[in-house]
Amino acid sequence: MPYIRPQWKTITQALICTLGFTVFWPIQAELAGKIASLMGQGNLLGLGRLALVLTMVFLVQKIMQYGQDSLMVKASLAIAFDLRKQLYTHLHSLSLGYFEKAQTGDLTYRFTEDIDRIGEVVNKIFHDFIPCLLQLVVVLGYMIYLNWQLTLATLVTAPLMGILIGWFGEQMLKFSRRSQNRISNLSALLTEVFSGIRLVQAFAAQDYEINRFAQEAEYNRQAKYAAEHLKAIQNPVVGFLYAMSVLLLFFLGGWQISLGNLKGTEFVSYLAGVGLLIDPIAHITSNYNEFKQGEASVERIFELAAIKPVVVEKPNAIVLPAVSGKVEYRNLSFAYSAEQPVLKNLSLLVFPGEVIALVGPSGAGKSTLVNLLPRFYEPQAGDILIDGINIKDVTLKSLRSQIGIVPQEMTLFSGTIAQNIAFGQQEFNLKDVQIAAEIANAHQFIIGLTQGYYTWVGERGVNLSGGQRQRIAIARAIFLNPSILILDEATSALDSESEALVQQALERVMKERTVFTIAHRLATVRRANRILVLEAGQIVESGTHEELLEFGGRYARFYAQQFS
Repeated sequence: MPYIRPQWKTITQALICTLGFTVFWPIQAELAGKIASLMGQGNLLGLGRLALVLTMVFLVQKIMQYGQDSLMVKASLAIAFDLRKQLYTHLHSLSLGYFEKAQTGDLTYRFTEDIDRIGEVVNKIFHDFIPCLLQLVVVLGYMIYLNWQLTLATLVTAPLMGILIGWFGEQMLKFSRRSQNRISNLSALLTEVFSGIRLVQAFAAQDYEINRFAQEAEYNRQAKYAAEHLKAIQNPVVGFLYAMSVLLLFFLGGWQISLGNLKGTEFVSYLAGVGLLIDPIAHITSNYNEFKQGEASVERIFELAAIKPVVVEKPNAIVLPAVSGKVEYRNLSFAYSAEQPVLKNLSLLVFPGEVIALVGPSGAGKSTLVNLLPRFYEPQAGDILIDGINIKDVTLKSLRSQIGIVPQEMTLFSGTIAQNIAFGQQEFNLKDVQIAAEIANAHQFIIGLTQGYYTWVGERGVNLSGGQRQRIAIARAIFLNPSILILDEATSALDSESEALVQQALERVMKERTVFTIAHRLATVRRANRILVLEAGQIVESGTHEELLEFGGRYARFYAQQFS
């Protein structure tokens, strides 16, 4: 209802057209009886006049039908658009942890097929179901007016029909849930495989993936067949019941005529009314099945809408002012699950312009430590302060706009190189983009491309080398002009030549900024002001490269293993 309410004007106009469209059904039934009477009399002039009246009735009715159809399509598409936009906005409010567990293919299916199905159901409710229901009411009223005894007798089968349709509808809902979950799984599998196709081919795993796909597709086929098989059973069962009702009608009609309660021409009008009931009954039966399929989509969409973000802004959150880059972690504890704590009562003070290198084994908590700074996750205990301001008290946008991130995985989006560097900005100055690219050692290779900064980057930047993508990622971070910079394994996947260019860029970028750098390759952290060695979620060593080598502890052992 919250999504339907904004479209009430359009829907009201459509319903007015629906009422106009519906009132002509009993008029047509009445005219059919009169035509039968005039045909019996051989009155051609009267038939001609009646044909003209009937033509006008049809014309006005079809104009009303056009208004109903076009207005309802407009309203249903607007409802689907609003639902899709609001759900997409909601999804962007969810924390990073949700997306690490969610299946991309399943989300895509919910945003496309499920929402489209909901829009179709809304359209059918107002465009098909309500008109058919009104047609039933109006025509039945006319039939009761002609002969109420006959109408009541023919409606004996109605409760049985209602029970049957209701039972079939509930079964359809069950099968639709299963079918839509299966198609979501299939969509998720396709997304996963196509994004990792290089690995599939490298390991010659095509047969394995084809078998996985075939199995999932078979599950989907079985679920869809079960739903369609149910429809195939329903149609003849309901149709047979309806046919028995018609036979009963002829028998009872003959009986009423023999008693003198009904004229032959009135029975023709009555039969025309019965004919006008066939289509709406068939539509209502079909629509009920579709509504049950739509109900499964509604459940899946609102299941997504009900997910609450873990990281939320305070109602009175302030805008973080321009900061110098002083960062303080106070007694910080964090765990992805209660059984596995990642950081344990960790405290750290970082001064403006200081370069902090984080080293340690995998799972020590290095990435977690820096991911808590832009509030990708929420710690279970402790606080993080920037320039003495608790990050929980500021808006997420103002916080993240002052933190630049150069990740290990270099994600580029479809668009021009300039758009990728100025990512997130609706409008930008190309000169600022070029300055950022020059600092990142990217300007030279960009101007050598066919269209320079307007060169189109394919999905995930596959038409660029790893070093080029990384330098664009660095330029993107520089473009924000952040006071704090996070470098997460920024050179780990590069060859020595690309690494040298990226390292030069990073050295320029790090000037006069507070920097957190994570690296397994210790050669990249030697120039840090402080190196912190993390182990089991705690800082076990702290000092410069030379101090830690002289100390002869864990860092010295890491260094010896790499350079022995």
